[in-house]
Amino acid sequence: MGVKSALPRFELHLYTAVLFGAILWAASWILEVSSEQVNRKAFKESVKPGWHYFGRKMDAADFEWVMWFTTFRNHILFALAGHVIFAKICSMLSPKLGIDGCKRRSFIYMVYGLAAVFVSMGWTYIALVISHCIILYSVALAKRKWLCFVAGLTSLATFKMEPMVSWQTGFMTGSFDLQDILFYGGCGFSIMRCMSFALENCERKDGNYSFMDLLKYNFYLPFFYFGPIMTFDRFHAQANNADLTRKQWEMWNIRTQALWHLGAIVVVDVLFHYLYILTIPTDMKLVKQLSDWSLAGLAYSNLVYDWVKAAVMFGVINTVSRLDHLDPPQPPKCITMLYVFAETHFDRGINDWLCKYVYDYLGGNHDQIFKELLATVSTFAVTTLWLGPCEIVYIWSFFNCFGLNFELWVAKFFSIRPFSSIEGAISEAMSRRIRGLFNAANFWCIILYNVLALNSLEFAKLVAKRLLVKGFPMSTLSVLFVTYSGVQLVKERERRLALEEEAAQQKEKAE
Repeated sequence: MGVKSALPRFELHLYTAVLFGAILWAASWILEVSSEQVNRKAFKESVKPGWHYFGRKMDAADFEWVMWFTTFRNHILFALAGHVIFAKICSMLSPKLGIDGCKRRSFIYMVYGLAAVFVSMGWTYIALVISHCIILYSVALAKRKWLCFVAGLTSLATFKMEPMVSWQTGFMTGSFDLQDILFYGGCGFSIMRCMSFALENCERKDGNYSFMDLLKYNFYLPFFYFGPIMTFDRFHAQANNADLTRKQWEMWNIRTQALWHLGAIVVVDVLFHYLYILTIPTDMKLVKQLSDWSLAGLAYSNLVYDWVKAAVMFGVINTVSRLDHLDPPQPPKCITMLYVFAETHFDRGINDWLCKYVYDYLGGNHDQIFKELLATVSTFAVTTLWLGPCEIVYIWSFFNCFGLNFELWVAKFFSIRPFSSIEGAISEAMSRRIRGLFNAANFWCIILYNVLALNSLEFAKLVAKRLLVKGFPMSTLSVLFVTYSGVQLVKERERRLALEEEAAQQKEKAE
């Protein structure tokens, strides 16, 4: 049935009340546990001093968040601010030197990026990255996609597997807290960018892109260490666009997004002083004592937090890139809005890369079972290598690959008679309700399949056991109904967006 099928307003109000009531109820349980167990011995490593005047400690279990917004906040802001200021100064001086700053701006970005990487990591690190760039550029000249994939994935494997990892890290001199993060982040993203360059060069009919084009692409500082990945074709077209005229309200939108990110940082900081959602799952002895609602709330809140973290971290970088007149990958879709595996991702840059070069390339229109199986297996094989092969990544990849294929199998099964005839005979609203039940179950599969990678396999198994076995039927059905309520509210939002888009298209045709 179409996405435009509507439900009665009172029904949607009921779903809203149920959803928000359940979220507040679960949050109250987590707040109670966080307050009562704050001095627990198992919490000493991750619960640190926070608001002294309010007597609140802070959940500091996530190293990435602490790195970005407390410990190394000034270093990161200094580097990104320096990028913007350097580009502005060069654009002001270039006319006096007889240089077209608009056409040379990608070169200016590269110069600052190389200088920043040199200051932070040293010349041996730059030499190591450039050596991989030279190898993959040489392979790109052959214009064979399979060869580009083999060379690229082999290069990526050298940063994910022993003994090559230790051999390459041995070139680094000195030691500081951020060194490992910057080393693996910069090298990993560099390889993915080089693969994008090589694959786009294969598509170019006339000649080849230059090695300088690859360096400009790879050493764009905002994307270098932490991503997101912007495919080469998009970056090359936008970075070399001489027309720098901004759209109406563009700067207003950039400022608004910057304020939104700042507000999200403040909200997360406040919540970390009251809800220890990251530390509690690490203490399995305590977790086993929690209620079913607390476990469900913990699992859900961990995925929501991971989305917020990705949205804020990439959002800060994207704000800088928008000032450079680029259109970077959008933030990931909120986990609350997801009820199908096909839209599940936490890094839209990597997701766009995988979809363009692997998933869509092999899967086509994604309606054939065997082509979809080949596409998903290949996609998650690359993803496993990107994340770093280990037991938990293998399990995560298997379940998410299975979930993506299972959605297609179920869709194919219910598209045949008599199911298709039954759906055609019932109302669109009832069809939406029935689909919502399946989507609610699918939502919790997404939660469980991903929480095992964010927390631990033991925590995911405990949540599944409590909600599906020990908590059956009360906890199972109540959590499912709350999830169903959330899915229907998401579907209502999608319905309204579809109607607005249709109205806008009709207006354009009329004009």
